[in-house]
Amino acid sequence: MSTSVKTTISMKEELFKEVKRLAGELNVSKSKLFVMAVQDYIKKNESQNLLSQINVAFSVYPDSDEIKVHEKMHQKQTKNFEKESW
Repeated sequence: MSTSVKTTISMKEELFKEVKRLAGELNVSKSKLFVMAVQDYIKKNESQNLLSQINVAFSVYPDSDEIKVHEKMHQKQTKNFEKESW
């Protein structure tokens, strides 16, 4: 079981009122609401980082060698289709 730690945070009073209201609406403690919010933020941040990495990986696609291979494949497929009797 993981160890819990206590922390103190400061926020505007209006935000605190919203936190209290939402915690009551969800029937969870304010502490649990903060934990849920931080966990959600971390997951979204991880997803955004993964998406950024995927975008970087595909930003160089296709490179010049891949373009040549695709062109040759297209030529070969075109020749094969021309031989087919439809």
